[in-house]
This record gives sequence, structure tokens and C-alpha cells, in this order.
Amino acid sequence: MWNHKEDAMGEPPTLTNMTTYREAVDQFARSATELIGHIPLLTKAREAYDQAMRASENLREVLDTGDQTLRVLMAELEHAVNLHLPAPEQRKAEPIRIEAISSDGRSVLAAG
Repeated sequence: MWNHKEDAMGEPPTLTNMTTYREAVDQFARSATELIGHIPLLTKAREAYDQAMRASENLREVLDTGDQTLRVLMAELEHAVNLHLPAPEQRKAEPIRIEAISSDGRSVLAAG
């Protein structure tokens, strides 16, 4: 009976099992070695990602500050305009003038 080197199923190792094992170990070693060779690329990718995220955050801060400045300026502009223009109920309604061009190229005034 085979006692010393039985596999998990209780069967003795065969040439097929040994060949499968050796091929799997060789494949693992080749793949692991190749993967280790690519680790610097993963590190560079992570560093580039971090750099892009920092730049994005800085850009977002600049844009947010610019947006806030524009809002303040627009509020000041609206306030200044409202001080210098009469209220809508005090404005005199004026007829709209529309200028059309006739087929012969002359200007024709029409009231709207």
C-alpha cells in the first residue's frame, strides 16, 4: 500500500500528476516573475493618478473661487443697475421698431 506520498485523494502520485504539477509550478514562476517586472509600472500609474487628483482638486478650488467672485460681481452689478434705472413701473413703454428689408434691398420700417 502507498503511504508516504499519497495525494489528498489517497492515490499515489503518477507521472501525469507530476507533469501537471511541474508545468503549473513553471507557469506560476514565469507569471510571477513577469508580474514583478511590471510593478514599477503600477507604481508609476499610482503616482500619476495621485498627481492628477491633486491637480484636479487645485483646479476645482480655483474654479470655485472664480465662481464665487463672479457671483459677487454680478450681485454688485445688479445692485448698481437697479440704483440707476427707474423701477419697472416707472419706465415708459416704447413701441418696438422692427426694420425689415424689402425684396429690392431697401429698408422698410414697421411698428410692432
